[in-house]
Amino acid sequence: MIDEMRIRGLGVIDDAVLPLGAGFTAVTGETGAGKTMVVTGLGLLLGARADSSAIRAGAAQASVAGVWMVPQKGPIADIVTDAGGELEPAGDTAELYVSRTLSAEGRSRASVGGRPAPAGVLASLAEELVVVHGQSDQLRLRSAAAQRDALDRFGGEQVAAALATYRECFNRWRELDAEIAEITENRDRRAAEAAILREQLAEIEQIEPQQGEDVELNERAERLANSEELRLSASVARSALSSEEGDPDVAALLAEARRSLERSADPRLSEIADAIADLGYRAADLAQQLSGYLADLDESGPHELAAVEERRAALSGLIRQHGSLDEALQIWQTGSLRLAELDDDGGRIDRLTAEADSAREALDAAAAALTEVRTAAAVRLSAAVTEELHALAMPDATLEARVSPGAESAHGRDDVAILLAPHPGAEPRSVSKGASGGELSRVMLAIEVVIAGTDPVPTFVFDEVDAGIGGAAAIEVGRRLAQLARTSQVIAVTHLAQVAAFANNHLSVVKSNDGAVTASSVTRLEGAQREAEMARLLSGLTDSDAALTHARELLSLGSAIN
Repeated sequence: MIDEMRIRGLGVIDDAVLPLGAGFTAVTGETGAGKTMVVTGLGLLLGARADSSAIRAGAAQASVAGVWMVPQKGPIADIVTDAGGELEPAGDTAELYVSRTLSAEGRSRASVGGRPAPAGVLASLAEELVVVHGQSDQLRLRSAAAQRDALDRFGGEQVAAALATYRECFNRWRELDAEIAEITENRDRRAAEAAILREQLAEIEQIEPQQGEDVELNERAERLANSEELRLSASVARSALSSEEGDPDVAALLAEARRSLERSADPRLSEIADAIADLGYRAADLAQQLSGYLADLDESGPHELAAVEERRAALSGLIRQHGSLDEALQIWQTGSLRLAELDDDGGRIDRLTAEADSAREALDAAAAALTEVRTAAAVRLSAAVTEELHALAMPDATLEARVSPGAESAHGRDDVAILLAPHPGAEPRSVSKGASGGELSRVMLAIEVVIAGTDPVPTFVFDEVDAGIGGAAAIEVGRRLAQLARTSQVIAVTHLAQVAAFANNHLSVVKSNDGAVTASSVTRLEGAQREAEMARLLSGLTDSDAALTHARELLSLGSAIN
């Protein structure tokens, strides 16, 4: 539930704190005082679209902050954690701080659990926290989807389980059907792909490229093309290190230096002689390597260069076709599997068709099971809501939730319609066509009261749910809101004393005018203040003895419920 909300610079509200808490909170006030801004502020906290025109005249920005009491673990905690926010432990529950700021330029900022967050996170939280009912939501009840959702909520776990099974079957069948369609519709394209791939594999298999072979061949070709220059360089270097013709060379000079030092008795010179000996061994080794290099050059000839160039040309063709030698090797490694898949289209279609037929049978069974539990829930919903409507000053009304065959979708194969017969003998008509605003308000409330028994919601917000009604009907609306508040937090913006009387928390939005600026504040009413506000709601007068007497009677009636 939302424990407290603070509104600044929104509409006519300059700065107001709303102490809410558990139970039934009624929000009243004169026309134009800003009652609707309370619902607007809640909407901003719940991710509603920000509208800069709602900012108070002369203010740079508007802000709304709220403190929610939520479970320490569960979906809400998961959403907050994923957004980087934190919950503040408070006994068995936790406090969640949420805020939204709207600038005059139209920019909006939100925070969840002390961390900045997009408005989408607020909307995700709203799905777990609140159900809001206003005039637009009454209109939404006229839609077939909303009527189906209401029945499914009432059906509880039994309908939810059947719907989950149906959707699993539906999605599986759709996947198989789409795969069959993709193979069938693209048969020619896949056949062309197979032909091209078969040709590519044959060419690559004929050449049999090796990883890194193109680099090695480039180096080999470069060496063969410059063999004479390389031979001369290697020969000069080998002769300098070790000459076979008796000419002075490095090996002879090092040997002479070593022998000269070995004759000395100085230990330091002996160490140098050992180092010179190591140089001699190294020079001999390098000379041997150069001899091998020259022998390799002598064995290579024009015929080898021609063979290397021919191999390079073959690899270049693969590289031009596939972009790189690595890409060609990748096709060689994986192409056979892809070709087998393409060549097996006929067999795959047969296998997939068999799977799709089986999935269709499972889908038919799941759809029938869903229709069965929905139909049973519709009978119970019809009886329960009809009973509630009788208590809401519609004694002759009958409501029927009707399940009939409909188009197949992710929601099943059922059309759900909520029909209302306002008096005996009247033909039941869909609430989308035959219900007045006042009747629709009471139908909506009756449905929520009934559904709360199977699918409780943490917080309900009603914006003038009493529109179009009065007298005894209004008293019963107040009773039902108080009943709903036994399992959920209820916040109702109302203009009827008969409804406000049943609240255990009464807030008044008060408008003041200093001659230049009109502003509103929020006051929690108790005792004489509440009696005066109730009298105003009844007669427009706060000090009328008759109105005050009537107000006390209503408050006494409401306190008996609470």
